[in-house]
Amino acid sequence: MKRTFNQISVIAILLLALVQFVTAADRDFYQIQVYRINGKIQEDRVENYLKMAYLPALHRAGIKKVGVFKPIPSDTASKNQIIVWLPLIALDQIDKLQTTLEKDVKYQTDGADVLNAPFDNVAFLRKESILLKAFPDAPNFFIPDYKTKPSERIYELRSYEGPTENLFRQKMKMFNEGGEIKLFKSLEFNAVFYAGVISGSTMPNLMYLTTFADMKSHDAHWDAFRNHPDWKKLSALDEYKHTVSKSIKILLFPTDYSDF
Repeated sequence: MKRTFNQISVIAILLLALVQFVTAADRDFYQIQVYRINGKIQEDRVENYLKMAYLPALHRAGIKKVGVFKPIPSDTASKNQIIVWLPLIALDQIDKLQTTLEKDVKYQTDGADVLNAPFDNVAFLRKESILLKAFPDAPNFFIPDYKTKPSERIYELRSYEGPTENLFRQKMKMFNEGGEIKLFKSLEFNAVFYAGVISGSTMPNLMYLTTFADMKSHDAHWDAFRNHPDWKKLSALDEYKHTVSKSIKILLFPTDYSDF
């Protein structure tokens, strides 16, 4: 059977779309929620809501691994916030999840103290949502398995902001084609994710979350990284200079009700 040029073009377009869809589906999406709180009372209310209402509702909705973190006590610059991380299989899952939560009677009941708080007695100041897409060289998240107590573990969340879109893409290239992720993996940084931010308040930026059994392990790993010949060679390349205008790191520990 002969096909016309237009038919062949349509088939080619459909095949390309299918390839792009499959490729996109092979990479995770993530949402990071940052609760800004003011004092111990709000902290306790938000934590009770997360523990008793939100995480159980997410589990019922099919999201089995949700991370909840707080800054370590000595990180005073990052205090007064609670960070929630959850993986997504697609961006439209956010919309579907919101609809599911609205219809979840148990969630609405168990989370009433936060969801139905009066205007003059709110449970938190603000909540920020950051959406991310996993890097090609780390397409799926990883959950570490440490035997140390949650309060002793160190989860380091880093954000690198680029001065321009193109310089930012060079920094992403450094992580992927440049081999920075491979170096992290070889040194067993046990990162939960590496990803580019696709919606957030400090774009263009990327974020990643490395994990350690304790602070001693954290310090030893970073010493090994900074002194590694591959890092010294990579960081000296002209193509990666001036790709970061601001970097932020927060040292966190998982709450006792976090899934990891």
